[in-house]
Order: sequence, then C-alpha cells, then structure tokens
Amino acid sequence: MILRGVGRRYGLRGPWVLRGLDLELPARTLVRIEGPNGVGKSTLLRLLAGVDAPTEGHVTGRPRAAYVPERFPAALPFTAAGYLVHMGRVHGLPTAEAAARAQEWLARFGAAGHARTPLAELSKGTSQKVAVAQALLAEPDLLVLDEAWTGLDTAARHELDLAVAERVAEGATVVFVDHDPRRLAGAADLAYRLEGRTLTPAAVDSPGDAGPRVRIEATGRPPAALPPGLPGAPVVERDAGNPAAVRLTTTAAHSDTLLQALLTARPPWHVTGLSQLPVPAPVPAATDGAAVGQVPRPAPGAPSAAPAASVPETVSRPARAVRPPVGATAAVIRYQAATLARSQRWLAPLLLYAAVLGIGVQAGQPLLDSLGFAAAALLPAAAWFTRLSVTQEPLAARTVTASAVGPSRAHRASLLTGLGCALALGAAGTGIVLLVSAPVGTDHTVAVPLLPAALAGLLAAGCSALLGAAVGALCARPVLHRHGWSLAATVLGALLALVTQGSPARAAVTGLVSGSLTGTVRVPLLPLAGALAVAAVVGAVTSRIAALRE
Repeated sequence: MILRGVGRRYGLRGPWVLRGLDLELPARTLVRIEGPNGVGKSTLLRLLAGVDAPTEGHVTGRPRAAYVPERFPAALPFTAAGYLVHMGRVHGLPTAEAAARAQEWLARFGAAGHARTPLAELSKGTSQKVAVAQALLAEPDLLVLDEAWTGLDTAARHELDLAVAERVAEGATVVFVDHDPRRLAGAADLAYRLEGRTLTPAAVDSPGDAGPRVRIEATGRPPAALPPGLPGAPVVERDAGNPAAVRLTTTAAHSDTLLQALLTARPPWHVTGLSQLPVPAPVPAATDGAAVGQVPRPAPGAPSAAPAASVPETVSRPARAVRPPVGATAAVIRYQAATLARSQRWLAPLLLYAAVLGIGVQAGQPLLDSLGFAAAALLPAAAWFTRLSVTQEPLAARTVTASAVGPSRAHRASLLTGLGCALALGAAGTGIVLLVSAPVGTDHTVAVPLLPAALAGLLAAGCSALLGAAVGALCARPVLHRHGWSLAATVLGALLALVTQGSPARAAVTGLVSGSLTGTVRVPLLPLAGALAVAAVVGAVTSRIAALRE
C-alpha cells in the first residue's frame, strides 16, 4: 500500500490536518503511529482504512481492510453475535462461517457468555471486545487499530497482542495507535511520528529492549524445515552437531503463538526446552552518530540478526491474494434493512403515509384519481425513509462498514435500503387503492381498464419513490449535517418535487389525474426514465461526497 502526496482537510476551506504525506506499508509489517493528541492520528488511520478519501494525493494498493475505531457505539439494535454475523457477511463470509468465527472470537476475548446480549446492554469493555472481534473475524490483509486496547481487561489485551502477531505472521499489515508507549514494544517493524501535518520515521524498539525474552528449544523431523511466517520474527539458531534441533528466541509477548505454530505444524515439532532470558542491559552510547539507546533494526522481511556462532535462518510465506468481498452491497443492504427494522424508526413514515392515504382515498372513488393521490403521498415518505437509512448508524459504526466495503458503496447501500422501503410501501399502497377504488373515470360513466391502471399506478409510485429518495439523499449527510436544516430541506424538497414544472413525479401524477377525466390510462414511462436518471445522478454524487466529507 502506497500513499503519495496525500493531504486531508475537512471542508472546502478548512485547515489542513495532513499535508504532503508519503508512506509505503509493505505486507507482513507491524507499524506504529506516534504523536501528540489532536495532531491527526485518527485522520491518518481513517485514510489508511479507506473510510475517508484524501483531499489531495493518491492511495494505491489498498488491500482488504478492517478498522477498529477509537470509540465503538453500543446504540445498535443487535446482539453481539448478531452484529458480528452481519459484519462477517459484509466482509464476504458465508453466514455459517461468519457465525462460527463470531463465536470463536468472542470466546477468545472472554465474551462468549454475552453472545446473545444486546449491544446496548454490554459494558464498555465488552463492547470493545465486539469491536475488535468484528475486525479480526474476516482475517483482513490490512488491520487498522485506533486505541483498540482501551477498555479491554488484561486477558483481552494479551489476546489482542497475540491476534496482531498472528495477522502479521499471516502476511497482513497492521497499523496501530495507542496511548501506551509500551504497547507491542519490540514487535513493531516500522514507526512514524505524526507532527506538523507530516510523517517522519521514528525509532523502533529492538527486540532486545522489549523486556523479557523467551528461548524455545525444539527438534523436528529431517530436513527440519521451519513453518513459514513464524510469529514474532524469532532469532533462529541451528545446532551444528544436530541439524534437526533449533533454538528460537523471541519476545515473551510472542512466545505463546510461536509455541502454537510449532506444535500445530505438519509435521509437528517436539519442544525440548523453554526458558526465560534475562532482560538485556541498555545499549551504550553509539559512536557512529546514532542516537543513544537506539539499535539498528532490520527492514521488514530481512533476516534477523543472530550470534556469530549461529547460522541465521529466514522463513518466507507467499502473500495471499486479495479477495474482494463477494456480494458486499447486498450484505450491507441486508445489514441496513435489519438495523432499520429493529430500530422501529420505520413506523413514523409508515404511519404518515397510512394517515394521508386514509384521508385522501375513499371507497368507490375513481381509480386513477386515487392512484395519483397515493403516488403523490409516497414522495415525502420516501424522502423520510432515505434520511433514516442514511443517518441511522452511529458514526463509529459507519466507519467500520465503510472500511469493509468503501464509503461510497456503503452510502449507496443506505440509499438503496431507503428506496427499497419506499418501493415496498408504494406497492402496498397501490394494492390497497386497487381494492377499494372504483375502476371508472371522474364522471363515473367511463370504465377504466384495471390492469393498465395498476401498471400506471405502480410506475407512478416508482417515480415518486425515486424522486423522494433523491430528495432524502440531498437533505441528509454527507450534504447536510445539521438536523434542523436537514428536516426543513426535506419538507421543502419534497414539496418542490411535486409541484415544480417538469418534475417526473408531477408528470406521472398529473398523467393519472388528467387521464381520469376521459378514462384514458397513460403509462408514465418517460417520467419514470427521468426519475431514474435523477436518482442515479444524485446517488452517484452523494456517494462520492461520502468519501470526501463525513
């Protein structure tokens, strides 16, 4: 993954948060980002995770990503396991596999007993475990952690340390920010300090400065080839008298995963010894101009340093192919629809539409007049549904979804969710009108053919749903953020879409009402095409803005 000349600011004239960043993130690398509070570390992580697009510059080669935000919301209408299954599907996992991995990661973090607990009832620490689990269950190739250890208990922090080591050993890139400078000490391959809107390389702790180290002695079957991608990049020493015996030295934080890798290898290794080494003495002042206490560290992928009497050995593992999520848009729509249904926010626009329909449509009224009224009443309800779908997720939850599928695709899925609700409501309203209205013209003397009238009514409802979705998209985030302005703009936009000359919705409704005077059914094909074009343009524009402005 490569960043070239990347800058980011909020708003067209806002101050630059980041400017002129150049960064390369190779695979199989653990990267630490440092810097004071408020300098833009979270903004950088959002760019890396794909949540935001850069204002200037380019990002290329971004792999499948998962993101743990700084604060994970509990205001989602799911259980812990239910949310994780939805996120697994968004990442491209089949439902059964997503459910199995959700249980596995909840168990690893000690939260298996809360699998069926609603997120709103979880403690802050357990909610954070769910946040971390959603990022790990899909085995991303890029894992971005923003203060992910905050709120976790000691056992869960240790488990996250192991999970990070496992992802790096699998060939992934892990980028993290944490307020504790000792977090993953000695494990980071690269470190950068963010200050003054730019990145500068920072010193990384050498394994020798990482506290306790563990030496593992093991023997394997000839030719005794070590498994690829061993966690912790251990120093490997071969016994000249016994080629099947090795000594591996690593940090204590990686010792458990290293032992697991050896014991589960095929063929397995036999562990013959395990000992903890003393903490090395501080490195004396350098004589070649290097900073005091700073030890040169090999670049990612280079052989680890070894004593002169030992034979250094490196192991490599082929990088995994990037697998884009399969059916990601459908999975996000399913997640958004479930969120809307469980939140019961859909009741308000539904009741509004039902009330207007109950007032304006009476039994025995002319069919085409009633169909026109039903189509017109649907437009504000469609705008309302769209606003709800776009704004229902808390900010942190939106960033998680956007990281998995991209902000533009996530926003499009929200728009399609609102549009789908409006179309379903319009179809139901049209069916009710067909049942209670009389198939006659305005003067009750001319018969109106039922099937063509039903088709015209459905297409007119489709026009209103599409225009309403466009109005809702333009009157909500990322275009309008203030609730008061958004609500007022939605009401005004819906009214203008119905009365403005040339509006597809007005043309469709007018065609039905005027046709009722003569008993002629006018199928609104041209207005439908216009509504489709308007909705497609608005959807494309707002989806693009969603990547640039949260």
